[in-house]
Parts: sequence; structure tokens; C-alpha cells
Amino acid sequence: MSTEIDTILKLKVPVLVMVGECRMPVEDVLSLGPGAIVELEKPADSNLDLMVNNKTIGSGHAVKVGENFGIKISRIDPAQDRITAMGGDDEVV
Repeated sequence: MSTEIDTILKLKVPVLVMVGECRMPVEDVLSLGPGAIVELEKPADSNLDLMVNNKTIGSGHAVKVGENFGIKISRIDPAQDRITAMGGDDEVV
């Protein structure tokens, strides 16, 4: 593998786990405070979306890892789709 590819593969990218989302008027967002509850339009037992660059690349279930939360991946997109989600070309080198 070339040095350039090795360097690219070592880059760190933000990985997000989307629990859910909702839309609210700005007025409601501004009124949020400690103790407020925001209801999400997703059942509590549904899959969580695994995202890179705001694009879904897989999904899984929430798990507890020590004192932290994690995601147990149950579906992951093919490498080509993950590369595209990270802003790469449509061709895999």
C-alpha cells in the first residue's frame, strides 16, 4: 500500500449515532431548559443510524459499555458507499 493511502486511512473522521430527530419552532427551542423532554419521532426499540458526514453508513442497537453507551452494529454499507459518504470519489482505488 502506498504511503499516501496509509496516511488517508489513518485520518480520523467524526462518526455520529443518530438516536432520532424532531422539528420544533425556534420559539420552542429557545424555551428549552434543564429537565425539558424532547420527544423523538422514533420508537425506543428501533435501530440507531450510524452516520459519517451526515450520511447513513449503517445501523445498530444501543449497548452499555462500562459507564458509556455504544452501538452494536447490525448493518454496515459496502466500503464503496462508506467512501462516498466520507466525500470520496465514486471509484475505489
